[in-house]
Amino acid sequence: KMRSLPQGLASVLVVGLLFSLALPQLEAKSEDAALDDGEKGACVTGQKTMGMIQKSRKMVSGLLALVGKGSGGHQDTSGYFHLRQSAASQSLASSPEKRGQLKLRGLLPAGVVPLDVQVETAMEQVRAKDKDIDKYSLLQTYQDGSEALYYSMLMKHTRECMPLVYTPTVGQACTDWHKIYRHTPRGLYISLNDLGHVKEALENWPEKNVQCIVVTDGERILGLGDLGSNGMGIPVGKLALYTACGGIPPQACLPVQLDTGTNNEALREHPAYFGLKQPRERGPDYDALIKEFMTSVQDVYGRSTLVQFEDFGNQNAFRILEEYQDKATCFNDDIQGTAAVALAGLIASEKMTSIPLSEHTVLFYGAGEAGAGIADLMAARIVEESKNTLSLQEARSKIFMMDSKGLVTAQRADKLAHHKVPYAHKTEDCKTLEECVDRLKPSVLIGVAAVGQAFTKPILVKMKELNKVPVIFALSNPTSKAECTAQEAYEATDGTCVFASGSPFDDVTMTLPDGTSKMFRPGQGNNAYIFPGLGLGALAAKATKIDDSCLLVAANTLAEEVDAESMELGSLYPPLSRLRDVSVTIAVKVAQHLHTKGYAGCSAPADLEAHVRSIMYDPFTA
Repeated sequence: KMRSLPQGLASVLVVGLLFSLALPQLEAKSEDAALDDGEKGACVTGQKTMGMIQKSRKMVSGLLALVGKGSGGHQDTSGYFHLRQSAASQSLASSPEKRGQLKLRGLLPAGVVPLDVQVETAMEQVRAKDKDIDKYSLLQTYQDGSEALYYSMLMKHTRECMPLVYTPTVGQACTDWHKIYRHTPRGLYISLNDLGHVKEALENWPEKNVQCIVVTDGERILGLGDLGSNGMGIPVGKLALYTACGGIPPQACLPVQLDTGTNNEALREHPAYFGLKQPRERGPDYDALIKEFMTSVQDVYGRSTLVQFEDFGNQNAFRILEEYQDKATCFNDDIQGTAAVALAGLIASEKMTSIPLSEHTVLFYGAGEAGAGIADLMAARIVEESKNTLSLQEARSKIFMMDSKGLVTAQRADKLAHHKVPYAHKTEDCKTLEECVDRLKPSVLIGVAAVGQAFTKPILVKMKELNKVPVIFALSNPTSKAECTAQEAYEATDGTCVFASGSPFDDVTMTLPDGTSKMFRPGQGNNAYIFPGLGLGALAAKATKIDDSCLLVAANTLAEEVDAESMELGSLYPPLSRLRDVSVTIAVKVAQHLHTKGYAGCSAPADLEAHVRSIMYDPFTA
């Protein structure tokens, strides 16, 4: 094929091919430079080098496309190939100049439609759909066609789109994943059958500069239970928010589903289910797959690659985090991300209750990953608040938990999972939530058990009787699993409560006892307030470790971002329209903390905020 090319073009192509062979070595040197603490400005140098490599990779890809790999004597055209790559395609927004350069003539209608116009046109189509799951599918169609359009929609209409690409709609998407599978490559499915070949699977992914991975084994998808390979919807949705809310380039993101079987027998026996049709693995092969995956990630993408564990079952989530938190740049969003966003809400609530965190009595309905994570981070914050005059044990003394057997007490300590033991206090047992509320007289009630309608009207009324301003968090997802709705909480407490939820609820307007009308805007304790900024900060500092101190920094920063207008409406979180700027603020504070703690893999740049903003993806300027 090269013989048929003009001599000049053939020469350029040879140079490009030779340069492509050097790209892996250049990437490795860039990684080494960025990890050299002694080299001033290594973060910036490494990022600039990687940027040049990415541009060079695109140039080489373009040269290779000129030769083509077609079969049957037909060459693939670079323009057609370009349009099929959703990460690169600008589609109708491509300028006449770009259309000529990329060989798009005839492949697009003649008119140029600006990206912002495409966004509004596409949103009209989304709004025309009656069912949220149909809106979800349409949004995925846009993502498959043009990521620039998709992420522009999410950025410009965050409040409207977030419930569609993530909770609560993603719950139904995961339930139906085997039915709505799109036959487009959107992440990696790595199963027990791939033991010994995980590195090969990672190398099959076309993007080589992956920096952020969200991985699930599908055992505990939201409050829906074991969905096996159908759980892939969670990593896909989380990474969409990493890009839209945190500016992490989509090419740097990789969703992964680790298929170790499923105990959901109905799903397993469905003829369309495409995961391993076997019970969930509980033996050594499970640990072997996790180990091989974590090792291979570092071998293929580098030591500072961020790995977010998502929706693992309780028995694996804690021990996997404990095993790898010192060996990899990783965190568990269900344990730590949920903890940070809930704690931020509690810190912000002090402006409404006038009660510091250390003086609250807190009752958790649910003692799993989320409950333990929130309680642990809350205790750490109480110690910090006391300027270390309180011990961790003292900080935990007013934090209580309920599990499926009732109140967690010292009498059951020898039979409890290790994460519950610190909250097994010497107190009388009680079996029901209503009984526990009556006996413990909590000022804060937090639901994380995924038991819908657990906060009944009598319980909510009791919270009002016990407290001038009760704090009620119904954090379980999706909406069907919420412990109560916003309207139920406000009405039962005569509008006196401070409320937050895991899933979004509409504004509530009600008549107060004094006859006045008031509108409440319930805050959504969405982890998207935390993980995009945390991840962006980790990437900016090339973090080698993320621990609870990083999450505490993120929580404190988020609480500071709640403005007076939001507080007046009863919301404990900033407007979603500000989420991208909030993520930048969190990223800067987290990156500063990483450098201070010695967890950064490079030297700090002179202007950290400018550096953070420089590595962010923006489809409107890309």
